[in-house]
Amino acid sequence: MPETDTARRMDLTLETERLLLRAPTVADYPDSRAMWADPGVTRFISGRPLGGEESWSRLLRNIGHWVALGFGPMVVHEKASGRFVGEVGLMNFRRDTEPALPDAPEIGWVLAPWSHGQGFAGEAVRAVLGWGDAHLGAGRTVCMIDPENAPSLAVARKCGFVPCGEASHRGARILVLERRSDVSLV
Repeated sequence: MPETDTARRMDLTLETERLLLRAPTVADYPDSRAMWADPGVTRFISGRPLGGEESWSRLLRNIGHWVALGFGPMVVHEKASGRFVGEVGLMNFRRDTEPALPDAPEIGWVLAPWSHGQGFAGEAVRAVLGWGDAHLGAGRTVCMIDPENAPSLAVARKCGFVPCGEASHRGARILVLERRSDVSLV
């Protein structure tokens, strides 16, 4: 992708009825760190809260996605209050899974505890998928979810994802789901 396209995408803002999504900046560190330090947030992701150094590295990796690939995780805020909701976005982590994930962008979402159960995840995921379908031309998107994470599995299904297999990642069993870009987001 030409450098001008990457720079233009760094300024990307997606808007839904209740949410604003944008590429991350280092100014997002305090909110991101607080979210990743919560054991309820990380229960199905890393299994443990993240410290400041790990949260900082994660934020820099997210920013790097945008710089290097022109897409990546987005920071989500509630429009009405400006409050930090979480992070939702498309990634290419080149994960060491067995078997390997399908060659497609991976979507992930993580939300601050206060925002759980309000439909924000599905709203943000649909916005990101719509943008990805229109701009990345990948044909499909994948996600990996802990089989015990019923809320995230429900979000994935509501957004058109269907199971396509299982894999092992960092010693844990995960479900792999995929969504073809011709599946409606309504």
